[in-house]
Amino acid sequence: MSLAAGIIQELEQEAAATRRVLERIPAEHFDWKPHPKSRTLGQLAMHLATNPGGVTSVAMQNPVDLPNIVDTTPASTAELMAALDASMAEATTLLGGLSDAEITAHWIARAGGVEVLAMPRHVFLRAVLLNHWYHHRGQLTVYLRLLDVPVPSIYGPSADENPFI
Repeated sequence: MSLAAGIIQELEQEAAATRRVLERIPAEHFDWKPHPKSRTLGQLAMHLATNPGGVTSVAMQNPVDLPNIVDTTPASTAELMAALDASMAEATTLLGGLSDAEITAHWIARAGGVEVLAMPRHVFLRAVLLNHWYHHRGQLTVYLRLLDVPVPSIYGPSADENPFI
């Protein structure tokens, strides 16, 4: 299996768990946030939904000038789910075209013309495409808990859902 195929396989597996979390988000709470410094529920959800395509797109550029992230809020749960579907399609298409030589190539990111990251492309993908995604999904489950929305199973039972019984 190629390195890109392994990342795609993990991304697709995790997308199912991410979908379960995003589907639970009540649209009437999109503007809610747990703290003044936090993103709103809608902004965090949209960030999570668009992460795969956005990060993979950044990883395809070398060197890349890191984009400014602009938080957006979906108008509906349907828009949020469509964003996830489009983002996953973009990510898997882009990753599917990478050879092992391309995915292990040295990759550079700049901010304001200054190099801020330099690593093999697959290391960036693992850290930001995947680990960063999991981090924000975890944040989102805390938002759900604070709103008393049942938290779905991700890797096993949650306090609200047990897929094993």
